[in-house]
Amino acid sequence: MKKRFDYSVVVGFAAVLIGTFMIGTRFFPNSPPVRIVEMPIRAVEKFFLPGPEQVFGKDHVRVLVVGLDYDYNRLDVESSKQSRSDVIMAVNLDFKNGRVFELSVPRDMEATMPDGSRAKINQAQSEGGIKESKVVIARWLGIPSFDRYIILRIDASKDLINAIGGIDVNVKNSDALRGIGHNGPIHYDDRWGHLHIRLRPGFQHLDGEEAVGYARFRHDWCGDPCRIMRQQQVLHAMVDKLEHNGFNTVTHLRQILEVVRRDVDTDFSFREEFVSIMALAHIEQSDVRTAQVPYVNSVNLPGYGDTIIADSRMKRKLVDEMLIASDERISGAGPAISDAPNGIRVRIENGTADPEIAGRAAAILRRQGFTVTDIAAADTPDVELTLIESLPEDSGKLERVHRALEASLPKARTWNQSDSTDLASDVTVILGHDAMEIVP
Repeated sequence: MKKRFDYSVVVGFAAVLIGTFMIGTRFFPNSPPVRIVEMPIRAVEKFFLPGPEQVFGKDHVRVLVVGLDYDYNRLDVESSKQSRSDVIMAVNLDFKNGRVFELSVPRDMEATMPDGSRAKINQAQSEGGIKESKVVIARWLGIPSFDRYIILRIDASKDLINAIGGIDVNVKNSDALRGIGHNGPIHYDDRWGHLHIRLRPGFQHLDGEEAVGYARFRHDWCGDPCRIMRQQQVLHAMVDKLEHNGFNTVTHLRQILEVVRRDVDTDFSFREEFVSIMALAHIEQSDVRTAQVPYVNSVNLPGYGDTIIADSRMKRKLVDEMLIASDERISGAGPAISDAPNGIRVRIENGTADPEIAGRAAAILRRQGFTVTDIAAADTPDVELTLIESLPEDSGKLERVHRALEASLPKARTWNQSDSTDLASDVTVILGHDAMEIVP
């Protein structure tokens, strides 16, 4: 059984229905609607649609999917003003190879905000909206950037599930999810949050409110990791409902469109949505990979409470496989890595108050053939001496960069750090006050 990827549940499914229906009625006006939408998708792609490479300028797109949390104001009305992100997913759409990768990030992960403070990663959405979320989460993951975003407003999932007539879910407690114990009921009451969960274990039909309650539940020993597993259960159940119903879901088209219009915000254009769905409409279950970043410890962060610390090595591995290495290795989109200077990727961070220093350092490296992948502000604007760092396995590349900058930065220090989240570069140069006299 072929599956559509999770993004289509959010936005693209409606686009496919509308677009295919419009194309069919224009060119085959005497065909019944069901036959129209069953037209071979590859034929539509071949004759009427540009490829994703033409639309996006590349054969893969990284998408940040954020679901907003909410609270209740004094009038007992739902409000998402300055809301944090309740769901965080990094999605890689690999058009060339027909694959989709979805990496979930627990909302309670520790991260560094743009001002250098430590906070839970979902705080970025509250402080600076989707713009800050894209920057903070991309840097935390160690990817260059996100190409597009999708924001699910307060009731997006609930309304969409109701619009398609509910879903069938195998309700599991955390013991059953983890495969370490017996299944049992899930009960929880949050009077302030208006969340009341009363679910028996096992397969059952859930309406939107029940399904969202199940997906949000995390009030037991497993916490956020099992909550993410339930979210993924609900997403797959939504896909299965649409898949098994086929295009009988056309009867719910008006409700689905209303949900997309009211509850979803994205910087995908309609054309991009449609092309994306058509390009990935044939993928099978084995072509869709989902995972979540694990954690190894927790800290009590002032102002935020219990905050979890990512397993940095597993994070690097997952990001490398799902968001970086897979598309670069398969599609050849990334820069070549070799011992030549132009095969060494360097990130430059400015640890001073002079905004021009980083550009001057980048010019020196580029003249010598190095690839400068990114220029950004350091976590602190008051670095004393320049630091050049890399992972131990990249120590040879670190020395090449050190020698290239030695004449301009004789006091620069080097350091082989034990781990790194920056997968877009091999070496990071953190410029200090000793770089103030650099002459490009």
